[in-house]
Amino acid sequence: MSIRVTKFHHANVTVPRSLEQAAKHFYGSILGLKEIPKPESSRARGGAWYEIGAVQLHLSREEVGDGSASSRHLCVLVQGLAETRQHLVNAGVEIFPDERPIPGRARFYVRDPGGNLIEIAED
Repeated sequence: MSIRVTKFHHANVTVPRSLEQAAKHFYGSILGLKEIPKPESSRARGGAWYEIGAVQLHLSREEVGDGSASSRHLCVLVQGLAETRQHLVNAGVEIFPDERPIPGRARFYVRDPGGNLIEIAED
């Protein structure tokens, strides 16, 4: 089985809380990106989501160097999320569960060999 990646959905960039407003100004005012509403379940975490054509840029708060793994990631959409998950498990890829689920959005995470986080969600 081959995984059927259908679209690149979003990239998530992170900034410390102290730079959140400056980053929002940069992406919204300087670059002129259109801010779109975040799901209700994500709003309390701060940050912002921007639309760039069919792709999104998600801005999140994260304290760099706090010892935890970064939440910076890219997201791809696939057809057949369960089959994709099983394919990755069979290939020896570690699956990371969705620790902050969004209602109605089935997803999980993997890391590439360099440690980069990849969100995999149903198209």
